[in-house]
Amino acid sequence: MSAEEAGDVFHRARGRTLDAFSSEKEREWKGPFYFIQGADPQFGLMKAWSTGDCDNGGDEWGQEIRLTEQAVQAINKLNPKPKFFVLCGDLIHAMPGTPWRKEQTKDLQRVLKAVDGEIPLVFVSGNHDVGNIPTPETIAEFQQTWGDDYFSFWVGGVLFLVLNSQFLFDASRCPALKQAQDQWLDQQLSVARRRACRHAIVFQHIPLFLQSIDEEDDYFNLTTSVRKEMADKFARAGVKAVFSGHYHRNAGGTYQNLDMVVSSAIGCQLGRDSHGLRVVVVTAENIVHRYYSLDELSEKGIDDDLLDLMKEK
Repeated sequence: MSAEEAGDVFHRARGRTLDAFSSEKEREWKGPFYFIQGADPQFGLMKAWSTGDCDNGGDEWGQEIRLTEQAVQAINKLNPKPKFFVLCGDLIHAMPGTPWRKEQTKDLQRVLKAVDGEIPLVFVSGNHDVGNIPTPETIAEFQQTWGDDYFSFWVGGVLFLVLNSQFLFDASRCPALKQAQDQWLDQQLSVARRRACRHAIVFQHIPLFLQSIDEEDDYFNLTTSVRKEMADKFARAGVKAVFSGHYHRNAGGTYQNLDMVVSSAIGCQLGRDSHGLRVVVVTAENIVHRYYSLDELSEKGIDDDLLDLMKEK
């Protein structure tokens, strides 16, 4: 699949926005809707994790292919259709410059090409996508393959912000790129602060925190100083929720009026959760979300109480 063909299939973000939702009419609230959030398909991790060699062991990803195919089939069956399907990072396991990266990318793109063409795909960069310490080169590679690493878009009066959380983790090798995202984010949040949108929602790979703003620093959260700075910035702007992955388990908590939602993986599970997806319903007043195993979503679809929320005027 050429880059041009991939762009057509994936509605990739360009110019810091998403073509699928670039119309001015999307800035108006039209009533409740929903989207699907997934995270960490991470082709190659299940084999690597099972062998205890996460750096070199990801030479098979048949399980992840099957799971992601199941996720795509479940999404395609949903009625009404979700407004979009967002993948919150770690699309593949192979880090930049390591073996199997091209093969994993090609297989994931092949699987995702089967997503209903009326359901735009939204890609969030994770640490395995751009590297734990990103560089201008690894960011450029991600942009070429999947689109912009940070951008915003509107759906039905709601402002969605997609961030590159690796800049918040360690931007020592690309400080100018982090500064550019910081400035862009402040401009975007000014829209939310003025209440020019019904809600503002953030997508990023690394969670601000897993349960509490005051928890200890960990591999799976942002450092205390960064997390508090970002959480305060989001809260002041009136951001309703931050959705992330990275943890390979379900978690989350609240800070002031900000909901931190951590979703488990489509792929490798590191806890007791099932391979799954999160259904997120956006109403005039609230963001209501529920995690479904792939089997549940495939067999039963969305629960009636969530469907009823979308009928409210």
